[in-house]
Amino acid sequence: MKKPIIAVDMDDTICHLVKRAIHYNNLEFPTHPLRYEEMFFWDTTHLRHPSSTHEVFYCRPGLFEELELYDEFVVEEMMRLNTAYDVIIVTAADATAVVEKWNWLQRHMPFITDKQFITCRRKSLIQFDLLIDDGPHNLLPAIADGKKVLCIPHPWNRIEREQYAMPVMSTWKGAKETVDHLLEVNREVVI
Repeated sequence: MKKPIIAVDMDDTICHLVKRAIHYNNLEFPTHPLRYEEMFFWDTTHLRHPSSTHEVFYCRPGLFEELELYDEFVVEEMMRLNTAYDVIIVTAADATAVVEKWNWLQRHMPFITDKQFITCRRKSLIQFDLLIDDGPHNLLPAIADGKKVLCIPHPWNRIEREQYAMPVMSTWKGAKETVDHLLEVNREVVI
């Protein structure tokens, strides 16, 4: 039997991007500090300093290689998911970040192969059975297409979480069991 496809986002799903980008923003623009708790929008409308652009905030050389793991459970749970399901990493990436993201994955999750690594801004173009993501711009199209989702909660997806009552996973502890439960309706036996 074909294994269900689990699409997993990288940034702010298996690692912390926004918190690290805020750190550098606040070092560079101390007169216009940002706080994670105030990041209510997914896009860069939250940037307060006129010189802090999308490129300055997200495209700092080396940024993606130094990101912290989401939590202490993410590697083990990703390994378990990778054994049970057809896991693909689907991440948006500027051209300069692709190699950094791949290097990060190989350092932390070397069991993920290059055949499982896809860079794509429009995740709705990718075939999957369940999407694990933090971005409302990815979660809502998946829901509209009738796909299962698992939302990683952050301030920028609070409104959508409440409005669409999507399942939430605030820790990776027990992620495989959570995914098993969400997909049990569509599964007979996954070996």
